[in-house]
Amino acid sequence: MKTVCEINKCTGCMACMDICPADAVRIEDQLDACNAVIQEDRCLRCRACYNVCPNNSSVQALKPKEWYQGWAAKDRLRRNGASGGAAAAVAEAFIKNGGIVCACTFRDGEFIYEFADRLEALHGFSGSRYVKSSPYGVYKRIKEKLVAGGKILFIGLPCQAAAVKNYIGEKNGENLFLIDLICHGTPSPKLLELFLEQYGASLKGLKDIRFRAKTEEQEDARSIVEGASDRYSTAFLHGLTYTENCYICPYARMERVSDLTLGDSWGSEMEIEEQKKGISLILCQTEKGRELIDQAELCLNPVDLDKAVENNEQLKFPSSAPKGRNGFFEDVKNGHKFDSAVFRYLPEQCVRQSIKRTLAGTGILRILRKERQTLNYSIIIKETAR
Repeated sequence: MKTVCEINKCTGCMACMDICPADAVRIEDQLDACNAVIQEDRCLRCRACYNVCPNNSSVQALKPKEWYQGWAAKDRLRRNGASGGAAAAVAEAFIKNGGIVCACTFRDGEFIYEFADRLEALHGFSGSRYVKSSPYGVYKRIKEKLVAGGKILFIGLPCQAAAVKNYIGEKNGENLFLIDLICHGTPSPKLLELFLEQYGASLKGLKDIRFRAKTEEQEDARSIVEGASDRYSTAFLHGLTYTENCYICPYARMERVSDLTLGDSWGSEMEIEEQKKGISLILCQTEKGRELIDQAELCLNPVDLDKAVENNEQLKFPSSAPKGRNGFFEDVKNGHKFDSAVFRYLPEQCVRQSIKRTLAGTGILRILRKERQTLNYSIIIKETAR
């Protein structure tokens, strides 16, 4: 098997598929790893796939020049967005200033990238994505829009932002703005499908899915687990389910490949009530990044960068693979239920969430939530009417 980059190191960014003139590359998803496989009988030996790959070609990365913690000034954006809604505020301002935003959304059972040139189209971009997305086709379209004179803001994972830079090149990059999101790692969407099957759901049967909603008060929506984190979210937060490349990610460091880096301001010393509403960590690497900040309606506050990095370890190094990771994947590949496999390798964490679920709605739990920030990471789904 001939692959674009070293075996099992593929990020699944799909830039190699986009750039191949012979349609000779496909991504193989093996649950625990991705590989960009070259069909040698169709390959032209042009090495375009090799050169665009963010594992093979170095991408300029810069240390932040400025750093803040803050949130979208509009309550609506802060409430609906991940962390403090900073990405939503920047995207809204970008469109108001004549630009086009490209970001991930959920549509027809898939996590794909789409373009928005109207404010109404931004709604589907909000929220966290605890799963690999498919940027296939988006690189070519970004380049076409830039060549035509458009101004593009791409919001994605660091590996995807690096792939965009490689694909576009310096010649066409003047009107390209990049935001990368602090990333712990990403699981295969096939794992998410296995998890949902246990609860009588499937990705194809969903209108919407939220991984870390701040409120469950959504019409026609149901939480997979009430009052606690579900097993998919628990496994994700403890690094059990990522594909192999994520544990050796070259982009999990202080030097960033984008104009702005956004994430959660973990370890913030701001009031608990503000933390519950969501606070974003904002790192600015370039003048383009400063332009994005200046245009957006943001409430900015100082942040201790050392403390922010200490609480966002992916700004120093990649996530570590837990001891039971290989056993977990062996179990699910052999047909074990997803939840049972997670419990086998993360028993303490699962029991803790079971206790929280039992206490949900009691006075004890309400008191704890008043005294400190306690977030539940339960998947919330909206199913298609049957």
